Amino acid sequence: MTTKRSWRATPPKKSKPSAPESTQLILKEKADWLINDVMKPEYMKPAPTNDDFNYIADIYSKWYRNYFYFCATYNCPSANAISLSFETKFARMEYVAANRFNLAYMRHTGQWLEVYFRIFRWMSV
Repeated sequence: MTTKRSWRATPPKKSKPSAPESTQLILKEKADWLINDVMKPEYMKPAPTNDDFNYIADIYSKWYRNYFYFCATYNCPSANAISLSFETKFARMEYVAANRFNLAYMRHTGQWLEVYFRIFRWMSV
């Protein structure tokens, strides 16, 4: 028995809200403080003398659509390296509503795992 297939219209995807410019600027400013005063001193160490290991060269943040990412650039000093450096996103905040975000981290499997949902933080100007 064969099933008859037909084309039909699919409903449009619900659009995700985009963060207001003021929220983006405030979050970027606070994240830059966190990166420069906490993360870089803790996680950026001098380049290792052993050329076989990757090391963090820079930590930064950026907006992409309704996501705010924390990123790191790794240098690859090995002679067998495919590229001299690569970027990885290790955490993200998804804007979901007025001053509400979902917080997720990148698992070793390459999937985002959300750990906090609709967190609220008063963002003063």
